[in-house]
Amino acid sequence: MFDKLEDLLIRFEELMGELSSPGVTDNQNRFRALMKEQSDLTPIVEKYKEYKACKETIEDSLAMLEEESDEDMREMLKEELSDAKSKIGDLEQELKILLLPKDPADDKNVIMEIRAGAGGDESALFAAEIYRMYVHYAESRGWKCELLESEDIGIGGMKNVTFMVSGTGAYSILKYESGTHRVQRVPETESGGRIHTSTITVAVMPEADELDEIEIDEKDIKIDVCRASGAGGQCVNTTDSAVRLTHFPTGIVIYSQTEKSQIQNKAKAFALLKTKLMDLQRQEAHDAEAEMRKSQIGTGDRSEKIRTYNFPQGRVTDHRINLTLYKLDKIMNGDIQEILDALIAADQAAKLAKMNE
Repeated sequence: MFDKLEDLLIRFEELMGELSSPGVTDNQNRFRALMKEQSDLTPIVEKYKEYKACKETIEDSLAMLEEESDEDMREMLKEELSDAKSKIGDLEQELKILLLPKDPADDKNVIMEIRAGAGGDESALFAAEIYRMYVHYAESRGWKCELLESEDIGIGGMKNVTFMVSGTGAYSILKYESGTHRVQRVPETESGGRIHTSTITVAVMPEADELDEIEIDEKDIKIDVCRASGAGGQCVNTTDSAVRLTHFPTGIVIYSQTEKSQIQNKAKAFALLKTKLMDLQRQEAHDAEAEMRKSQIGTGDRSEKIRTYNFPQGRVTDHRINLTLYKLDKIMNGDIQEILDALIAADQAAKLAKMNE
């Protein structure tokens, strides 16, 4: 591990030299790549320097204790040595975590898609609540949420909703939310007081960008334009600004009407199609890497039941890590960081265990 860390330290110093050289910004693609590599290496290098300083403190304190005769000074050195020894184990563990293979999509923004499943209107109502939960969470982190498309049912529910979350490391944190979410509660329309179970599915996809090699053949696309409309057929636009894309090879259909112009809606629809095609590729690769999947939290299969929200008991249970929290109201209001932190920690622990086999 430490040979690799020394190599990374050397590479980091080379990067600093390249980034400070004249004309480095002449090639913007090269400059962005260097900045990205430097950004990725910075936390590892800083932690390694902290580790080396701590190790040096231990060595110096031991050497000075052999020569020092003054008792007050010896007590100070012993205290310094004890602090450094207790710290170095934690630093070593943190370095191991930082050296874990990183998902190249972790730094990207995310496209999230929520779909109502079993449970009819109750499922659609829950889908709308989960959408608001993620919006509140994103806002609490200073991230930006943008609604891309939705299909409302008119009573406050959503059959499906697609939105983008923009923020540093958004995918690295929210990717654990993919899967089936289950709700157990008594619907307002239930006169007998019986608890109903409904489900929704959540898909979390890294946003495709101009550097992603996703090719779309125009012959595989059908483009329809139409007038945008609101819930219940209410007209929201008197021009043909809405765009529907149909991708024949996959059957993916994208409908975009949130922008005022047809050009903007078309660009947004193609960007969303690119993201979905990239996600399809990732899913296929993920399914092929069965061994790797065993070292991760959950299977990554969107049919996998990952979490239950039980309203009568006020609890939320994440089934992948057997975590139960009795603060459902806060969670539905976006307070999901404790769950996400536990999932990230469990994933890191599983990967570390896999590396040590």
